[in-house]
Amino acid sequence: MKNGPSLVLRGTIFGCLVLGLLGWLLAGHIEIAPTTEVAFAAAPPQVAEATAEPETCQVSLSYPLDILQWCELITAQAVAAQLPPDLIAAVILEESGGDAEAYSGSGAVGLMQVMPRDGLAASFECINGPCFASRPTIEELLEPGFNVEFGSRMLAGLITRLGDLREALKAYGPMDVDYRYADTVLAIYENYH
Repeated sequence: MKNGPSLVLRGTIFGCLVLGLLGWLLAGHIEIAPTTEVAFAAAPPQVAEATAEPETCQVSLSYPLDILQWCELITAQAVAAQLPPDLIAAVILEESGGDAEAYSGSGAVGLMQVMPRDGLAASFECINGPCFASRPTIEELLEPGFNVEFGSRMLAGLITRLGDLREALKAYGPMDVDYRYADTVLAIYENYH
């Protein structure tokens, strides 16, 4: 049977697409009771117990297609950083809306809007010199996989250092908005999770 493995692969891909489409269609018709608290606000989030074969997409299918197009990438990097994939999806939705080439007025780049060491951000001075001297370049951050990996690790590091998700999101976001950015991302996370 020369085509056996090929047919199995095609059938698997087709099945995944059908299930994904059904989930997407049903997502708009199923009401989920909202929760009032973030499940891991006081401690760093933990990834659910690993299975023998991790799912390639663990992002809620209720996210917009502009985010779901990055589902496998988000899942892989979130799991590697020990963060919930829906949290990383929420950051990406708020930061870039899923546009891998996004470039903000402040100089942040890519899906997770990371400040690079070059470009506009190179002129930002901190006490010990350029604020983002140890960061990747714009070119590196425009590569979606690298951007989500770097942004996810950065957020995980902030959660570990600060011990609180809301504080970590405040530190991750723009400096001049107090908790507004953190609260927006948490609301997106709760809405789509």
